[in-house]
Amino acid sequence: MKLAVRQLRFAYRPDVSVLVDVSFEIAPGRIVVLLGPNGSGKSTLLKLLLGQLPPAGGVVEWDGRGVETYPLRDLARRVAYLPQTPAFEAGQTAAEVLRAGRTPYLQAFGLESTADVEAVRRVASLLGLTDLMSRPVDELSGGQRQRIFLGRALVQEPQVLLLDEPNTFLDLQHQSQLWQLLKTLARERNLAILAASHDLNLSAAFADELLLLHQGKLAAAGPPDAVLDPAVLTDVYGIRMERLDRPGKTPVVFPNP
Repeated sequence: MKLAVRQLRFAYRPDVSVLVDVSFEIAPGRIVVLLGPNGSGKSTLLKLLLGQLPPAGGVVEWDGRGVETYPLRDLARRVAYLPQTPAFEAGQTAAEVLRAGRTPYLQAFGLESTADVEAVRRVASLLGLTDLMSRPVDELSGGQRQRIFLGRALVQEPQVLLLDEPNTFLDLQHQSQLWQLLKTLARERNLAILAASHDLNLSAAFADELLLLHQGKLAAAGPPDAVLDPAVLTDVYGIRMERLDRPGKTPVVFPNP
């Protein structure tokens, strides 16, 4: 499923623009990471892509159709979203949270099919959640919860994953494992993945393309090697940035006040 965004604009108030003429595309099998300081419009952009907010102008198209033309159930079968602070009910078990991802597919009266049960089983195995399925989510660690919420998104069997700060609550080892998993999903399942992140270097190591937002505009877009420009990053983040180039590897950037 292909995403096309053209000249997208949004403002919470007429005198305060949040996004200004943002344009980009994401194709199946690609990982694109959305970078930028707090308040640059990353989370707002993801909500616009889902049709949760009305744009002030521009177009969001999924496979050539405007997002506003999709019934919510149909879009949820194609696009899964993991917000920064996923919601769950007190006392819910991991299994119940994962099963919630099957909501767009449930039959009348909420009955589960064999396909629903199998989808939950597959994702639980993939993410190493099998032993946690009977545990209440509010008793689990932040990292375990994050894997469960990612599982809820994957259980939707989407063609596109939209992730808002998916590394939240994960230590460095689990952050790397998560990005490895996302890369595998993109390549093997032909998923299109768009993730908002604050981690410049980890994102660059796994992304096919970076989008750098600054004050609601795209300050840079393209492969990591092109976007990790110290001059551009210094302007965007307001702190002097330097870059270390490594033969055959993605460059690394770091602040040097």
